[in-house]
Amino acid sequence: MLTAGADTERVYGAHVLILSAGLTPAWQQIMVFDGLRAGEVNRAREVAWCGSGKVLNAGLAVHHLGGPSLTLSPLGGPPLFEIEREFAALGVPRRWVETAATTRVCTTLLDRASGQITELVENGRPLSDCELDAYRAAYIEEANRADIVVIVGSLPAGAPVSIYRELVAATRCPMVLDFRGEGLLSVLELKPFVVKPNREELGHTFGSALDDDASLLAAMRELNHRGAQWVVVTQGAAAVWVTSLEHVYRLIPPRIETVVNPIGCGDSLAAGIAWATRRGDTILDAVRFGIGAAADNLGKLLPCRLEISNVTALAEQVEVTCE
Repeated sequence: MLTAGADTERVYGAHVLILSAGLTPAWQQIMVFDGLRAGEVNRAREVAWCGSGKVLNAGLAVHHLGGPSLTLSPLGGPPLFEIEREFAALGVPRRWVETAATTRVCTTLLDRASGQITELVENGRPLSDCELDAYRAAYIEEANRADIVVIVGSLPAGAPVSIYRELVAATRCPMVLDFRGEGLLSVLELKPFVVKPNREELGHTFGSALDDDASLLAAMRELNHRGAQWVVVTQGAAAVWVTSLEHVYRLIPPRIETVVNPIGCGDSLAAGIAWATRRGDTILDAVRFGIGAAADNLGKLLPCRLEISNVTALAEQVEVTCE
């Protein structure tokens, strides 16, 4: 069953510029503790709930940057109504594929005393063949209206890895891809514009630790040789590497003194790259803008509630070197 909010209905028939697509959304609980002690009763001083998971985060980020957008995701059970209410209140254009399975619930524990973040992540629950077919059909319809597409996140349990290739093959505009493993390798010959794994995900894709820069760059160039036009690899607060067949760049993010919640930084970066690419920026300027988006996200309790003035200012602080 397909459902669409009122904001979505207003853009149907028009040109949807940035489509955020993925199959594993989440209803997210964020709990803040003054100090978190394992094996003891812990009382949170602050609790918040929000739609999350990579696909919803990317859609929220693009919307807050001010880009005409659409978020396409499966949703089911009570989280469907909560996420729809949230997206409607924020005015985020969206299209849901309703599922029998309840959307997963994930929890973030923020320990202010130690600065540690603990993630309790539920895997995406299985979707039926009919639901996957409905998602494919909705994706093809919306991708045909898009100028740029962001495909992000893992697959729900039992979903065939071939779905990634089916979606990418059905897309005729530039793509920013943020997933890993066999799914990533299967789409490279289709020459995606940007692939954006983090260092750990890239290592998982090739079954290697990538414990020095030489091995990291070799893995990135392998993705380029297999077809990726640009590869962008993040590693937390450390340098962001960008490669093509001809170029290698190293970008240094701005220093952020106070980190509130890092969840959604990678999704903000992917959304920022897509938004700036749609604006006409060069790849380096687009990645700088994406890094600015990730840096702005660090200061927010709820993921991907970006402020474009902050993003722009932070992007200007990113240092770029040609290796």
